Amino acid sequence: MLNKADKEIVPIFSGGGTRLSCYIGILQALLEMGFRFRHLVGVSGGSIVAALYAAGWSLADIKALALHTDFKQFWSFSFTSLLRTGGLCNGNKLEAWLDKQLQGATFADLPHDLHVLATDINGGGPVVFNRLLTPTLKVSKAIRFSMSIPLFFSFQAFENHIMTDGVILSEDALHHDWSGCGVPLICFRLKSDTEAQPVKTSRYLPLVSYIYMLIRTFMSAVSREYVHAEHWHNTIVINTGAVSSVDFAMSQQQKQQLFNTGYETAMSIVPLKLGALFTAV
Repeated sequence: MLNKADKEIVPIFSGGGTRLSCYIGILQALLEMGFRFRHLVGVSGGSIVAALYAAGWSLADIKALALHTDFKQFWSFSFTSLLRTGGLCNGNKLEAWLDKQLQGATFADLPHDLHVLATDINGGGPVVFNRLLTPTLKVSKAIRFSMSIPLFFSFQAFENHIMTDGVILSEDALHHDWSGCGVPLICFRLKSDTEAQPVKTSRYLPLVSYIYMLIRTFMSAVSREYVHAEHWHNTIVINTGAVSSVDFAMSQQQKQQLFNTGYETAMSIVPLKLGALFTAV
């Protein structure tokens, strides 16, 4: 059985894109169960939730922000951008919005230790941003790196790296001793189902529609990768149904449902997973 003194964990919010409301529900469940965390790990959409919490936002405020923010404001398309920077959208609006919410915070400014992961397509490995490695880097910039959905948002350079979405990282990159002292990890992964939809292409720009379908299919395929046996004991997969990680037109009702799914799944599965995990420590 868990005792109260042992209830520190490191939550890992792996991917998710625009489905970030699911992670807010997970956080709600973890807090209600009495867990505490000094370290949070975020990838792609999960890094937004992790960053806001690490910056001291209340969960109620994070949820309100997610529910009432129109994600469509972050999306635009430009073939020039696609050809020159690898993405239909440059992502500048998203980064500026994040920086405003975080009040320009760097990793050194945060009251909690935040670890954001992105992928370097120049070398194929993970790039980690945190208080130790990049103390003066703005958190919003690191999240923008981690949110570089291939073909959707432009690639960005950082030192000798070319950054893309952290969701395509291998599992081993996530299951690291982030606390430095063996605090148990619990990794949350969002899984989406493939669902045939009516083909709707733009009359004048059909290529944009086809690229969007390609991105959606790629991101869904990545989310359905199998969990390796060595990581299964501390990984929880949440099925978000047919909601896509690149659905920028998500309704408030859909966001609330994602919150509910995250909350209910965490409440039912976390005690089973962490009961075994803490017994083994």
